Amino acid sequence: MDTDEHRSVSTLSSPLTLACGQMLPNRIMKAALSEGLGTPDHAPDIRLERLYTQWGAGGYGLVVTGNVMVDRKHIGEPGNVVIEDDRDVDALTRWAKSTGDGGSPVWMQLNHPGRQANPLATHETPVAPSAIAPNIPGIPAPRALTGYEIGDIVERFAIAASVAESACFDGVQIHGAHGYLVSQFLSPAANKREDRWGGDIDGRMQFVLEVVRTIRASVSPSFAVGIKLNSADFQKGGFTEEESRLVVEHLVGEDIDLIEISGGSYESPAMMGRPVSVSDSTAKREAYFLDYAREVRRAAGDVTLAVTGGFRTRSAMSLAVGSGDCDVVGLGRPTALVTAAGHALIRDDVDRLDSPRITLGLPKKYATLKSLDGALDLQWHTDQLQLVGSGQDPDPQRSLWKTAATMVQRNGIDAFRSRRGATGSDPALRKFKRERFVGRHFANPLMNGLTRAGIRVSLMTDIETIGCTTGLARRVPISAKFDDTGAWIISQHGTRSGWGANIADDPAVRLRVGDRWRSGTAVFVHDDDVTARARSFGGNPLLGRIVGAAFAALQTTPITVRVTFD
Repeated sequence: MDTDEHRSVSTLSSPLTLACGQMLPNRIMKAALSEGLGTPDHAPDIRLERLYTQWGAGGYGLVVTGNVMVDRKHIGEPGNVVIEDDRDVDALTRWAKSTGDGGSPVWMQLNHPGRQANPLATHETPVAPSAIAPNIPGIPAPRALTGYEIGDIVERFAIAASVAESACFDGVQIHGAHGYLVSQFLSPAANKREDRWGGDIDGRMQFVLEVVRTIRASVSPSFAVGIKLNSADFQKGGFTEEESRLVVEHLVGEDIDLIEISGGSYESPAMMGRPVSVSDSTAKREAYFLDYAREVRRAAGDVTLAVTGGFRTRSAMSLAVGSGDCDVVGLGRPTALVTAAGHALIRDDVDRLDSPRITLGLPKKYATLKSLDGALDLQWHTDQLQLVGSGQDPDPQRSLWKTAATMVQRNGIDAFRSRRGATGSDPALRKFKRERFVGRHFANPLMNGLTRAGIRVSLMTDIETIGCTTGLARRVPISAKFDDTGAWIISQHGTRSGWGANIADDPAVRLRVGDRWRSGTAVFVHDDDVTARARSFGGNPLLGRIVGAAFAALQTTPITVRVTFD
């Protein structure tokens, strides 16, 4: 090889010592890819050992596993491994050993899906910082976590990390990106809390800081603790690059060993390069998030910085490391086809790793299907991992239709429906669709007509919210029970209803009180007994029982809302 090629290989092959004392033999990291190779009981399957035997011997400086869940009641994808205690420590140890025997350190990525829980694998209502549904096909609206539950999840991360250390993993990586729970706490679009876990960025970062602190207190000083962090959500009103830099500055003071920069979520899959518009110079550097990494380098200080997403050529990887923009290059999808990508780049004469972009090829006007494109791409590469885990070779020619069939098999037909139209066979969703039709075309016009005619019903009033998509004021009739400081109302369909979704996005509302309008702030009260609240709207016990019975017959996923007047 010529001098430039030699320098390129030399840069990537140089070892790196982390703050905890752990040494990475080179600068190429096999980044996390969700394998879906757990047993039905969410233990590591022998297929994981087969797959990681190849990755462990693949010449990487670091191998990071796919996301391991910390709560078996909330699963990100079918086939996820879960750690709640040490029941599977023997299988976990075999998994770690299959990687380490090849010479690469192995870290376990820990995750909680939050509102991105898979409906087929999760049989409880998803949880999130706030009751705001993601714009992902087939994913239902979550409920907001209580303060106690947040503390429990923090502890679950620490327990999983402790078990990982006892199973001979070399470290853990907290998944703080791609729209999962940690990322949801950081994002103002998903976190509307008004307690210590929400508000400005100082409040929204408390969850991830507590997770890091609790893990660090539960493991030995030589055990590595890293985090995967979004540069931004690439969504309107979401987590910004400036906020990400502030989080990095705080993480540096928490004994973190490696910060991996990625970006986006499955609503806006920037980690797959889909919505990102880049300049020619950025395209030459290949990595989607390298510009941000350069800016955050100062905030990260001496903490090792990794960048994942978009790298394909050895020259671009070497330039990124050699320039100091990052210390480690993360490879994801290319390692599904070339399991020994580390050796290919450093020891062999391969300069480029190709990974096909799986897409439906639809025109840009079908932007609402961008999450489906991302899901298909993810599933195609997951299929490759499952082939290797079964003892076969990757199949670069695997058809899109085979991938679509696998996607339906794993995730159900709802994977191809939009969230608003995903009625399927769910009775509650069918009921919601019928009642929304009745409300829009009969009940609401009737009450509006009575109001214009000067006829008032004591429980009936109007609420004005700001449309979460249009930004325009929207008024609809509702029932309300007023008191001295505000009013109790019920969003009969939770955040599925139009005005419910609006206040989840913007809690500023106006209520009509008699002939005048009063401004206030609306808050979902998830732990309230909605049926009892509905009964209280009646003026006497008999009327209360009638109101309660009618409400029970109509309800789908109701949430009590408290409006406090300004």
